[in-house]
Amino acid sequence: MSNDQQVTSTPAHIAIVAGGTISEKIADQIRTMDYIIGADRGALYLVQHNIIPDQALGDFDSVTEDEREHIRASSRKYMDCDAVDKNYTDTELAFNHALAMKPTQITLFGVTGTRLDHTLSNIHLLRKAVDEGIKCQIVDEHNIIMLTNSSVTLQTNSFPYVSLLPLSSTVTGITLTGFKYPLYDATLQIGQSLGISNEWDDGDTASVRVREGYLLIICSRD
Repeated sequence: MSNDQQVTSTPAHIAIVAGGTISEKIADQIRTMDYIIGADRGALYLVQHNIIPDQALGDFDSVTEDEREHIRASSRKYMDCDAVDKNYTDTELAFNHALAMKPTQITLFGVTGTRLDHTLSNIHLLRKAVDEGIKCQIVDEHNIIMLTNSSVTLQTNSFPYVSLLPLSSTVTGITLTGFKYPLYDATLQIGQSLGISNEWDDGDTASVRVREGYLLIICSRD
């Protein structure tokens, strides 16, 4: 398929695959997405798993020249940039590209791992999506990470623990329903552990409401 193929409609659900830790089990989930962006080494993961990136981008400083050419030949669109003369990480470049397409949802894979600085930076990207009114989550083998400044309804799932952490200095009006430990009109400040390791109640759904501030919702398993 040609590298200059154009997308004819706005994709509803965009996957961004970066070069962090990626479970082999996630490939099948990525294949269900409407549009797939490979960021740097994440694009190599895609082509090695016979997934064609709709867009591959980055400085590609973490792949060999042969791997770069394989990515270029195997992607519908390819864009590289200078490794020094840029102001964004490869993941943020991919994220900005996705935001500009105005999808309904973005899911990020391979954006967590051993580099805590990159992991935290990627979690902070969720705020951009919230401010644009776009649903967004980070998924790895052990976590699903979301952010809200209003309300969200969650489907109970195989991640048994749900933790809440403020991404702004203070989050007020936190109300939880459908959890083992409910909260009503609570306040969380950075540095508090009150919201760690809640659990689902017996229902199929749970909800988190926030009056003011940005609240991280992290579904986890060991």
